[in-house]
Amino acid sequence: MTAALLRELHVAGTPLVLPNAWDADNARLVEAAGFPVVATSSFAIAKVLGYDDGEGAPVEEMFAAAGRIARAVSVPVTVDAEGGYGLEAAELATRLAEAGAVGCNYEDTDHASGGLRSLEAQADRIAELRKATGDALVINARVDVFLGASDERAVLDDAIARAKAYFEAGADCVYPIMVKSPDALAEFVKAVAPGAVNAAPMPGGPDLSALAELGVARISLGTGLWKSVRADIEAKLAGVAAGKLP
Repeated sequence: MTAALLRELHVAGTPLVLPNAWDADNARLVEAAGFPVVATSSFAIAKVLGYDDGEGAPVEEMFAAAGRIARAVSVPVTVDAEGGYGLEAAELATRLAEAGAVGCNYEDTDHASGGLRSLEAQADRIAELRKATGDALVINARVDVFLGASDERAVLDDAIARAKAYFEAGADCVYPIMVKSPDALAEFVKAVAPGAVNAAPMPGGPDLSALAELGVARISLGTGLWKSVRADIEAKLAGVAAGKLP
């Protein structure tokens, strides 16, 4: 499936909803449920493979998992590529294409140092990835300034500046991950319009319908499904340990 179809599904106010998958089996369930796109969760995939998130898993294993997911479904697949695993743009583009992905998340966190890349450095990386892929990849540029921020208003201007620079560099969508305040998200969406914004439902924050009303074009559930399934398994295992069948 083409990146053009994935790109067209990003509509402000009528967002593309992505229940993130972590293996081929649940990717098929996402498609069977009628969702037009499958997105991967790097956190969930890493955990299933026995590693930690934040590029703790070997790049070969992460892309092999992404490839199995893409081969299992007939809808477009967008891969959570974290911060790019230290790969140069051309190699990252090749690995994504070989896995069958037509989209990717691309973070501005530098996992090697644990800090944020500068706006300029990340914009350059996005421009290089765009040059390497042409229009064949939908780039969802993650804006990580809200991660761990005690005051969302204090980092909002930085988030907006980064988003604008990332769009200028060739991103199709921006993802201010972990923003909880409806007011902050609304201001962000307005400031970067008409650019597409990805958001996620957060505890204590806007739900799916409220996010749509705020004008986002894409909603990711992230680790939501994986955490729910894992909690259910834990509960069933406790029952089995107590002598009850699941």
